[in-house]
Amino acid sequence: MAISIHDTNAIADLLRYKIRAKNATVAIVGLGYVGLPNAVAKAKEGYQVIGLDLSADKVAAILEGRSYIEDVDSELLSELVEKKRLTASNHPRCLASADVIVICVPTPINEYKQPDLRFVESACAEVARHIQEGALVVLESTTYPGTTEEILVPMLEEKGFRVGENVFVAYSPERIDPANKEYGVENTPTVVGGVTQTCGELARLYFGQNAVQVSSPKVAEMAKIYENSFRYVNIGFANEMALLCRDMDIDIWEVINAASTKPFGFMPFYPSSGVGGHCIPVDPYYLSWKVRSLNLQSRMIETAGDINCRMPQYTCRRILEVFNSMKLPVEGRRIFIVGVAYKKDVSDVRESPALDLIEGLRQLGARIQIWDNHIKKVHVNGRDYYSVTHNVEEAIREADMVVIATDHSDIDYTIIGENAKIIFDTKNVKDELGDISGTYIRL
Repeated sequence: MAISIHDTNAIADLLRYKIRAKNATVAIVGLGYVGLPNAVAKAKEGYQVIGLDLSADKVAAILEGRSYIEDVDSELLSELVEKKRLTASNHPRCLASADVIVICVPTPINEYKQPDLRFVESACAEVARHIQEGALVVLESTTYPGTTEEILVPMLEEKGFRVGENVFVAYSPERIDPANKEYGVENTPTVVGGVTQTCGELARLYFGQNAVQVSSPKVAEMAKIYENSFRYVNIGFANEMALLCRDMDIDIWEVINAASTKPFGFMPFYPSSGVGGHCIPVDPYYLSWKVRSLNLQSRMIETAGDINCRMPQYTCRRILEVFNSMKLPVEGRRIFIVGVAYKKDVSDVRESPALDLIEGLRQLGARIQIWDNHIKKVHVNGRDYYSVTHNVEEAIREADMVVIATDHSDIDYTIIGENAKIIFDTKNVKDELGDISGTYIRL
């Protein structure tokens, strides 16, 4: 039976009422670095929140009030669970009770740097299987422009739903920045794009006063790709400038500091041993893949990717040159890697350039030790490396070189400065090292 305009308005109005009254039940699909902060934020607002994740360990941790995400406070999580504002399940049938469903599953790339949408496709299929009439579905996973309308919408329509009439669909890119103490879920503006105007309005209402509504899911999807491609390309530029400056005997860090004094038209980006994380080294490839499928080109992204992906190899080569200049073989040298997370103050190693650095130096014959208070162990190409937890000062003294790969805030850099024979610094932390007793070299 056809749905009348009156019926459509009534369905949307009921959901509007539930959202405004905080009577809507919210289901968050995927309880990782995006999903759990979202679940906690919405439960804190007053919504009844159900978290869905296939990981029994994550579900158990939430039900026990234990946070496994550094940006989520265990005390707050425990309080929300005790008040029954937040619960968790690993069975998709919980989606049937939801008025709002937010999909926050990973979107990695495969070995050929092509989109891997297994998690999105699986999550969308479960949503289509269990969703009830009148619900709003929002995809938050970062992906190429067109995903919402090419994957999620057809799955719902195959089940007999009419998007914009008896179910509502939008895209809203996540903007989680792990370890950012200034901006989080609650105060970062959100972009939303609905399949229809009503879909977009409902999504904007759900995300609150910081939400910015755009004309379509494609625009919202592209906005996220644009944000991270902007950073990726500029990091690539900074890395290329670092290579050029070294060949011209110019200190790139001094150059960037000087350029940063300009109060307009400049934003500093810094060179490093590579680009890591869940977004910046991944998202641009979603766009370049989509562009190639349309027989178009994205030359700046591909050039930046070539530069950024070569930085771990370049760093290894620089380290090799340092030992060669001292007439020492790399083979058998003890190299102490400080920090293996992809960025400071997080416990995430996804796409971390430190892992490529570890493997590159191992292949040169070096003996590797790591020190990262946020990470107990990393697995690199079949080998486990355990973080030093005792006698760190002694390990630094015994090392032939200390490589600062990640600049965590909780590192006592003076221990490195006082005890390291050679410091190879990829993060420009010289001012924190204090009195340097050995040889100091910057990337």
